[in-house]
Amino acid sequence: MIRNALQQLYFACGVLAGACLVAVAGFVLYSIGGGLFGYVARSADDFAGYAMLASSFLALAHTFGKGEHIRVTILIQRLRGRARRVGEIWCLAIAAALSGYLAWFSIKTTWVSYEIGDVSTGLVPVPLWIPQVAMALGASVLFIAVLEQLIVALAGGVLMQDAGADDVHIER
Repeated sequence: MIRNALQQLYFACGVLAGACLVAVAGFVLYSIGGGLFGYVARSADDFAGYAMLASSFLALAHTFGKGEHIRVTILIQRLRGRARRVGEIWCLAIAAALSGYLAWFSIKTTWVSYEIGDVSTGLVPVPLWIPQVAMALGASVLFIAVLEQLIVALAGGVLMQDAGADDVHIER
């Protein structure tokens, strides 16, 4: 039940990331159209950048859950049984620590921007905490996804699919 809820969370973040990509395309088209018709599309590039930031971070957990992140498996793919299990757990523990730090730092940065009232330097002064919320949310959901896979690996369960491979089962 919890895993299903988490999968829905990852999927929802993926959908939001897709919507942000559509927004990027909209801002770029608006900027190009403005240039064609003699209109200066002020701050369109700023908003496209914010949407790209949101898209990149919101897609992290969904991409991780589908096994589509680049993984260097030159060593782990050669391991079997207990050695493979230990290798996967070690990698996931490092990933959990790094993604946890990223989430913590992103949340802290967002909070500091909010507290000090930091705004962008563009023509439209956007409070920076607004685009940073997407970064903090995406990093936090990635941390949850990595932590979930670490718990599954520790329990000896089936991990996410490797990119282009069958399910990876960690044997005890």
